[in-house]
Amino acid sequence: MEEREMRALLAAVADGSVDPDEAALRLKTAPFTDLGYAKVDHQRGVRQGVAEVVYGAGKTPAQMAGIVASMRAAGQERVLVTRLAPEAADELRALLQASEPLAAEAFAYHELPRLGLVGGLPEPDGNGPIVIAAAGTSDLPVAEEAALTAEVLGNVVVRLYDVGVAGIHRLLAHADDIASAQVVVAVAGMEGALASVVGGLASCPVIAVPTSVGYGASFGGVAALLAMLNSCASGVSVVNIDNGFCAGYQASSINHLKAK
Repeated sequence: MEEREMRALLAAVADGSVDPDEAALRLKTAPFTDLGYAKVDHQRGVRQGVAEVVYGAGKTPAQMAGIVASMRAAGQERVLVTRLAPEAADELRALLQASEPLAAEAFAYHELPRLGLVGGLPEPDGNGPIVIAAAGTSDLPVAEEAALTAEVLGNVVVRLYDVGVAGIHRLLAHADDIASAQVVVAVAGMEGALASVVGGLASCPVIAVPTSVGYGASFGGVAALLAMLNSCASGVSVVNIDNGFCAGYQASSINHLKAK
């Protein structure tokens, strides 16, 4: 159960639409379920505001199906699976269909970012829009991983794609979007210059994502990573190479901060 779901449940108890015993039953779950190959953390959403996310790479479809089923049985409405290959997604859907038809019906696979989602998108409840800016079309798998992650976590996302510095007028045409953003995620390979340019335009935090896009001397994204780490723009922080998920997650965390 995520924090927004827990708060909605407590509000329903307060207004009398949900019986306290029923609410207690929904909240009464073991801290984790031991499946042997995984210990599924059912209280992460309460602790951190976001439920556990399944990293698909290296897991078999049967293992992923078991984890998803465990989370759903504990009351988790939506489950995000990252780095999910197309063939594994097909097997996962078939396994869910056999064990939990409702979960299979609610399962959507997004091939470009290799993301699987059980359950629909929530209503956005962030402080404002998150802008995802991608330098080139080759960066879109990483950018879409960030964008969809942010949407799954309850954010309005504005996509600015193919706005790299090779034609900087394309980025400057969206100056209003950058100015109104609560967070900007800048995704770029090659020399990674987009993050510094966006950082010089934005008054909000900028999360830079280096990608492995580029020719030999880009060293699989290391050149972009080092450029972003050495950015002269003060508001830029950097995540790992190709880690769109982490950028989308961090952007959502920032966008949900409340004034103390």
